[in-house]
Order: sequence, then C-alpha cells, then structure tokens
Amino acid sequence: MSENQNIQREEMPYDVVIVGAGPSGLSTAIKLKQLNPDTTVCIIEKAAEVGGHILSGNVFETKALDELLPNWKDLGAPIKTKVTSEEFLFLNKKNGFSVPTWLLPKTLQNHGNYIISLANLCRWLGEIAESLGVEIFPGFAASKIVYDNNQNVIGIQTGDMGVDKEGNPKDTFEPGIILKGKVTVFAEGCRGHLGKELIKKFELDKNSNPQQYGIGFKEIWEIDPSLHSEGKVLHSVGWPLDAKTYGGSFCYHAENNQIFIGYVIGLDYKNPYLSPYDEFQKFKTHPKINTLLKGGKRISYGARALIEGGLQSLPQMHMPGALLVGCDAGTLNMPKIKGSHTAMKSGMIAAETIQSHLYDQKNLSLYEQLFKKSWVYKELYAARNVKPSFRWGLIPALIFTGIDQLLFQGKLPFTLKHKHADHETLKLAKDSNKIKYPKYDGIITFDKPSSVYLTGTNHAENQIVHLQLKDPSLPIKYTLEKYDEPAVSYCPAGVYDIQINNETKQSEFIINSQNCIHCKTCDIKEPSQNINWITPEGGGGPNYANM
Repeated sequence: MSENQNIQREEMPYDVVIVGAGPSGLSTAIKLKQLNPDTTVCIIEKAAEVGGHILSGNVFETKALDELLPNWKDLGAPIKTKVTSEEFLFLNKKNGFSVPTWLLPKTLQNHGNYIISLANLCRWLGEIAESLGVEIFPGFAASKIVYDNNQNVIGIQTGDMGVDKEGNPKDTFEPGIILKGKVTVFAEGCRGHLGKELIKKFELDKNSNPQQYGIGFKEIWEIDPSLHSEGKVLHSVGWPLDAKTYGGSFCYHAENNQIFIGYVIGLDYKNPYLSPYDEFQKFKTHPKINTLLKGGKRISYGARALIEGGLQSLPQMHMPGALLVGCDAGTLNMPKIKGSHTAMKSGMIAAETIQSHLYDQKNLSLYEQLFKKSWVYKELYAARNVKPSFRWGLIPALIFTGIDQLLFQGKLPFTLKHKHADHETLKLAKDSNKIKYPKYDGIITFDKPSSVYLTGTNHAENQIVHLQLKDPSLPIKYTLEKYDEPAVSYCPAGVYDIQINNETKQSEFIINSQNCIHCKTCDIKEPSQNINWITPEGGGGPNYANM
C-alpha cells in the first residue's frame, strides 16, 4: 500500500512490546510480570495461535524453566517424557556403528532432559503469561519498526489486513495498529525480518563473524508399539551426506508410540544441486531407520532454519529503545542442538535489564553486561569452536571436538572464526556434480506437496507476495545461469520453480508463495541475497499442532 496515503492508525501504549510468542518472548514477559506486576506488557504473534509457528526437535533442558517457574510440574507443564536412553550413530550407506555414551562430550549427553513438543510448551507458557496480566495478540504480524525523530525504536506497526497483490485495499481492508513501547523486545526466532533490519541499521554485527545457519526438518510418526522405546534419544552423523557437508539426524521416542524424526543440514553447503529436503527423505531409507518406520504412519511435517553461529556471530543485542533475544540474536548452542533453554534465559536477562531501565533509569547496555555474567554466555563460550571446525570435514572436526570438549572442556586458548556467510559458499553449477535423488515411494519417502499439506499452511488469497525480489531479473539472468537456480532445490516447500513460457519460450522464475512454510531458507541461502522474506498477513503460514 502506498506510504503517502493518509491512514488513521490506532495507537496502543505499553511499557514493553514483545514481538514473537516463542520461548524467549514468553519468558521475557513472564519475568517482567514477576519482577513488577504493574509493568504493562503485550506480545504480538504472527501465527493464528501461540505455538502455531513453533518447530523444534525437541529434547528440552529445563535449566531456564527451573529458574523462571520452579513449580512448573505442579503448574501442569506439558513436560512428561524423560530421556531414558540415548545412542549416537555413525552411518554408512548400508550400516552404522554406535559410539559409547561415556565417550560423548557432556554437551552431547541428554541425561535429565525431556522429549517435548515445544509448540505445546509455548501454548502453556502463553497461558501462564496471560494469567499474570500479559496481553497476547495472536494472528497479527509485526510488519514495521516504528522510530522516533532521533531514530530510537519506539514500537512496531502491525501489518495492514485486506490488501491485494498490487497494494490496493480490498473490501475487507483493516489498517494495522501501532503498538508503542518504552522498550521493544524482538523475539522473532531465527532470521527475524525485523531483527535483520535492526542489525543492519544499527550495525550491530560490525564486530561479529558472519552468522551461520542450518535448515532443520521434522516429521512425527506413529510407529509399531513393538519398535517404540519411550524416552530413547538417537542422533546420527554420516550418510547420506558427504564428509564435507555439515549435518546429522535426530530421532526421539515421545509418548503415545510417536517418534520425532528429523535432519539438520548446515546452509554453508557448496553444491547448488543439493536438496536438503531430499537428503532427509533419503536418510529415512537407511536400514537402521527404515526398519523403525515400516508399518508406521507419518502424521506431521515441518521445516525451519536454525541459527548456528554461536558466540562469534552474536551481534550487539541492545540498541536505542530495543533488545534482541533468543534466536533473533543467535543464542542457540549448536553442539547441543538446543536453543530453547538459552533463548528463555536470554529473555529473562532482558526482563531484568528492562526493569532496571524503566524504574532505575539504567541504560539498556546493561543487557550485554548481565548476559556475559550468565551461564548462557559460559555455555556458548565452551561450545564456540565446534561449528567452525566442521569446515575441515566430518572426521577431523569430530576428533577436534573430542579434544576441545572432553580434554579442555571448551577452554582452548583460541577461538576459531566463521569466514563466510552461507550465501557465499555455493560453487558454480558448471563446477558441481548434479545429484539424482531416489523416487519417493509414498510409504517412507514423500514429495514436497504432500509434505506441505501436513503443515496446514494457508495464506489469504490475493495478498502482497511476501517473498520479494529486490531485482526481478536476477533469478534468470544471474542465478539460473550461474547456479542453475538453487532455490528449486533448497526450498523445502516447493515455493520456487523455473518454467518455460509457452508463448515467449523464455524461462520464468515462479514463486508459489502460498506454499511458504516460513522457514526463511531462501532469505539466507540465495547467492545474491535477492530474496527478502517479509511477513504475510497475520495468521498466514503453517499451523503446527504438536511440533
């Protein structure tokens, strides 16, 4: 919609405005209310309901929750399935071997953790927050940051509803509202589109390494009860990826004869023909996995980018009027493959900072000071060298990680650097080998359309396309020519395609934005950074029930 149209927007003032009802945003809100019940707090959430866009493995470490809500068991938290056993596998094409648990670094062990649905935990945390007086607005996307004349952040604007593809108001048009906060907290999760704007505007990453990402897939299966072992945790590395490509699998035995099975692949991979989705489907055909799934039923699917840069890639997390928390900043512990507990703790530290700012006039830079004194910083510091070591290949990296984590407890006297952003790592198509993936059997492996169907993804028709090309000519003139258009391969939802126009006989770049499951992979991996993900109308996107 044209910016110069005179639209009257409602303004709602709060002490604190939080963008995103994930673990970090909800923990921020709950802690704020615990510290001072009179603090006015609102959370805006783009999903139709709290938890609707939450996707995670998830083996959950309760450390932060123990601090935030020590009586979480009595309060009915949906945390029931304790880890009872674990296994770590090296896979080759036909077989695999286990690593004894005692040989695994402590950071890879899961004793005392729980297998949960993070979406359900967020729904429960949302109820706790509302009971404390937090106002939560699901189904409304934060589309813009609001600044004052001095370029201080003073809140956000929700997206206009009922706008057609050309930006014109439809009969259903409703203008977005402005939520003003004395402090605004950005808790959007990995590659938040507003967080990305803030990092660039305030140069928050000028002293940081390039951020690193992965793409994670997850399916929920109901399996044969005789094959189910509630509480078992399984991880693997190796096949089907080559030794130069970072990635690995997880398989968690949850309650009700369900398993959570998934795969994570680093987005610094080099071959433009690699399809992370198809690597995951291929993984499920391994004899050790195929046997588990036979006779089972796939009931859910999802995919989401993960932020993996760790300590070296953390931006400055404070700016005038605002804070970045959780995966909007990058607090995930990569070797643990866990970010929920660190995200929650970052939100709790943010709340303590905001309390001091609002009532004791302390500067928001206090956030960084408190963060560096916390166990989150110590944990990320100890893990800092694991991810960058994988540029040497799987075996050297695992040997190094064993030395780093087992012998030195993450306290080696140097820090490895991340040298490249993920969009810079692709080789040219002419220098790469094409990859032929097996056909889907519809039993163990499935095509993208049937997978997207399981996500419950829906976007209102005739709305502004939320996958925007900075230069519409680049996909054909540059990316197709140089890289054989890798978006067709890296997108896990079949959003992008190359088609030949019947009349002009020219190639065209097609964007099926209605299929988008909001994983953000295109925003991260596109070689020329030509694709910009913005929020669609509130409530649009996937609807993850128990992910």
